[in-house]
Formats: sequence, structure tokens, C-alpha cells
Amino acid sequence: MITLAKRLNTVEEYYFSSKLREVRQLVSEGKPVINMGIGSPDLSPSQAVIDAVQLAIQDENAHGYQSYQGLPELREGMAAFYKNNFGVELNPATEILPLMGSKEGIMHISMAFLNEGDEVLIPNPGYPTYTSVTNLVGAVPVYYDLKESNNWEPDFEALEKLDLSKVKIMWIGYPHMPTGARGSLALFERLIGFAKKYNILLVNDNPYSFVLNDNPMSLLQIEGAKEVALELNSLSKTFNMAGWRVGMVLGNADCIDAVLKVKSNMDSGMFFGIQKGAIEALKSDKSWFDSMNVIYKRRRILIEQLAEKLNCNVYAQGVGMFVWAKLPEGIVSAEAFIDQILYEKSIFITPGTIFGSNGEGYIRFALCVKEEKIQEAIDRF
Repeated sequence: MITLAKRLNTVEEYYFSSKLREVRQLVSEGKPVINMGIGSPDLSPSQAVIDAVQLAIQDENAHGYQSYQGLPELREGMAAFYKNNFGVELNPATEILPLMGSKEGIMHISMAFLNEGDEVLIPNPGYPTYTSVTNLVGAVPVYYDLKESNNWEPDFEALEKLDLSKVKIMWIGYPHMPTGARGSLALFERLIGFAKKYNILLVNDNPYSFVLNDNPMSLLQIEGAKEVALELNSLSKTFNMAGWRVGMVLGNADCIDAVLKVKSNMDSGMFFGIQKGAIEALKSDKSWFDSMNVIYKRRRILIEQLAEKLNCNVYAQGVGMFVWAKLPEGIVSAEAFIDQILYEKSIFITPGTIFGSNGEGYIRFALCVKEEKIQEAIDRF
């Protein structure tokens, strides 16, 4: 056996990779599993987006290597999207870098800025990839608490008491995944001030702003944010393009240039047709978001009914693609709870514990399930 790299000792297989294999096995055995676990949109991109891709495939330049920085018109489209939706001015030549999904960006940013032994502030609960990537590059995760009693926002007094001398990056994400906490511009202002005080690169992961959220925000709206901050965004949830792998990192020009140094050594550009589809998606107006949210609102109402069947209390202020719910008193293990439902009722729900220790006692439902399937899940109880 060839010896494995030591870095693999610091990570486990991604939860959904292994758990969905288990779910597929149950399906192959004839179990009628309803998957409410993963946030993969089941809706389609707009017809205009699909038409743009089909047309682009006929272009004589479609099938060669593409620019590491993406098509100029894609970066211009991303800049216009931020201007129109957030009021944020960005230079498409220096302050925007298209990515093959924002998950790629987490790795690229970490590789660009973290040395072995550097520390990274990671929300608990939060997206598990922050931890796994931090471990893979040899840095040290330092978890900061997010709790319902504080509306799933950082406790700045607790943060100030930490030894922050080795911290290089702080990950945040509002609207928050998994809870759906909205955040606020006031919170962003405090976070920018905190990052400047301690010379920390602040990175906001922002893919859920337009799902069931009447007040989309960007960290880059805050004056002076570009001095210390980057923002990741994605077309996956906003435009039903999860499998297309289109994201972006935006902000400080020097930081963007550093990320490009990593990225340009790891891929050979995004497929031309996908870029053309993304350009079309970014032109979408408010009617697109409204039409999607009509669907998601109906689904959320049904999911809340299902949560009630399970005697769970929904976090009502949440926005985004998920519904976060507190388990009944006396339930000691979220994972045991969801496994019981999976094997007895053939319904897969995500346990809050995969997002950190503060997720114990909670479960998360995805809104990527058709209404009739949610109703079927309700009827099983």
C-alpha cells in the first residue's frame, strides 16, 4: 500500500458524499426515500440561459481553452449584477475572478493566504468545508460560537478575548448556512472593524441572498470593506445552476490577484458555453427572483408543517434555501433522530451536528423538494 499523505488524517469524507451513498443504497432496495437533505435546486435555469448555452456551443471559439480569468463580458456581467442588486462598484478587470463554484474559492483563498500553523476563525455552526480545507492546507481551525440566543451572530466580546495573533482568515456567511440568519449591515460594519483591528482577511460566503430574502446584502457595501475583505458568490442557488459550477470571488484587487496565482495553476478555464449561460443569467431582473420565491415560499410553509409533525420548533426568521429547526426536548442526538426517520419513514433530513457542535439539537430541511413530495412526507406521519 502506497503511504497516504498525512493531510488525509485531518479530514473525513464529506458527510453528504457518504450519507447519500447510504441513501442511494436504500433507494436501490426499493425504499421510497424523499431527500430533504442537500441543497441542490430541483428547478431549472431560465429558458434564456439554456438558449444562450445552446447557441454558444456553435461558436468557433467554444471548445478551446478559455481565459483563467473568464470572458471579459462575464466579469462585466458580474460587476453589473453587484451594481444593480447591491449598489457595489467593482472593477471587472481587477476586483472580480470567476470560479468553478464558490467551493473551489474556499480552497484557492486558503492556499493563497494560509501557511502551516496559521489560524482560521470558523463559525460554529457553519459550512463544513471551511474546516476541511483549513486542515488540508495545514492551518488550525479556531471555532467561534454562533447561538440562537444571539440570533446566530458572533459574540464580539468573546472574540476579543481570544488570542488572535495567529489568525489570518475569518469565515462568515450571511444569510447564514445552515440556520438562515439574515445578518445586517450593522453586523457587517462591526465585522469589518474587527478585521481591520486585528489584520484579518474577512471572507463572506454569500450564495443565498436572493432566496426568500427581501433585503439582499453584500459585505462589500460597507465603506472600507475592500481593504480587508473578499466575498464569494455563486449562481448555483440563485439561478438553479448548481451542477454548472459557476461562482465568483470579489473584492480587494491584490487579494484577487493572489487567488488567481493559485487558480491558474489548478484549472484551464471555464467552458465557453457555461460562461455564456452565466452571462445571460446575471441579466435576470426582479421577476426571476420573485417567481422562484413564490415556489420556495409554498415549499417552506409545507416544510414547517412537517417540522410541526416532528414536534420541532422552526427558526422563523430564517431566509435562504433551508429551514432550521430545533429538536424536541429530550432528544440527545440529532444524528440518531434523523436516522430513525430515514429508516422508519424513508425521509432524509440533515442533522445539525455536521455543521458543528452548536448544531446539536437541531435539524435542517432543504427546500429543493417538490410540494407533492413534501406533502407525501407529511402524510407518512
